Amino acid sequence: MDKFQTVLHFFMNQKATIGYSFMALLTIGGERIFTMVSFQCPCNHEQNFTYGLTFLFGPAAVLFIFGLFFSTKLWRLYTGCCLNPMKLCPRGNCLGCFRVLLSIITGACVAPIMWLCVALLNGTFYECAISGLDDNLVVNLFCKNKTLKCREELARVPCDRSKLSSDERMELLLMFRAQSQILGWSIIIVAAILGLLGTCCKNCRSQVSYLQLTFWKRYIEKEKACFDAFTVDYATKLAERNLQSFFEKKEPSPMPFPNHKAWEEISAYYTFSRSEQYYSTLQRYVERTDRDFAPEKRPVLDMEHGIEMT
Repeated sequence: MDKFQTVLHFFMNQKATIGYSFMALLTIGGERIFTMVSFQCPCNHEQNFTYGLTFLFGPAAVLFIFGLFFSTKLWRLYTGCCLNPMKLCPRGNCLGCFRVLLSIITGACVAPIMWLCVALLNGTFYECAISGLDDNLVVNLFCKNKTLKCREELARVPCDRSKLSSDERMELLLMFRAQSQILGWSIIIVAAILGLLGTCCKNCRSQVSYLQLTFWKRYIEKEKACFDAFTVDYATKLAERNLQSFFEKKEPSPMPFPNHKAWEEISAYYTFSRSEQYYSTLQRYVERTDRDFAPEKRPVLDMEHGIEMT
């Protein structure tokens, strides 16, 4: 049992690394499926460039949108800001808001960058795109010291329909693939350097020590887990109370609820401050001495859920 707890603790500590590794495997698998099943380079000057770039950047754009869509940080920051724009910058902390937005965008860029790197290292999409360029600089780069037929047949090189000799065609394909892989490794190196510099800058400017920062992260994880479990339990009790009241035709038993203002305060995004020794907006709220315990008199959800607005 102790060994199982040790293994479980290791995986919990490395869940970010495991998550990124799993994402990388999915990206590699997705790229291979796209290449084998749906990608068919048209092999003509008019369509090669557009077609290749669509397969190279299209999935990356979709992954970026999905990254934003599934970001709890984004929705925590954005929800309700159309009605109250000050929610974006609580207490006038615009710099903190910008840092959060940068963190959200950076997190959403992980999967697209993985896709671009895998696709460029494979080279299939890049070969199709670059062979369709009519730019003299590109054509001269690949067809330098070659016959005029090279210029005419360049767009057909990614396919097996080129009239060039097999040696010439293979030489051009190797040039395409080499450029693609150089771009792929360049993106990996730049992303790694930027990630390291960003982490160094963030930790260097941290207001707390490394151990306190570690404790803060652990507390946030535990608070979220407890919040999810507690809300499920509380929602179950509320549903049972309401159903019991409905079917048994009796007054519901009283059940305390936080008011709308309390929900707004604990939903705000929190940044640590030395002047306030709190680890979340929830802790800051519950330790206040001037808390408002007045219950909500009317429901506040929107009409989409069939409930009247206040």
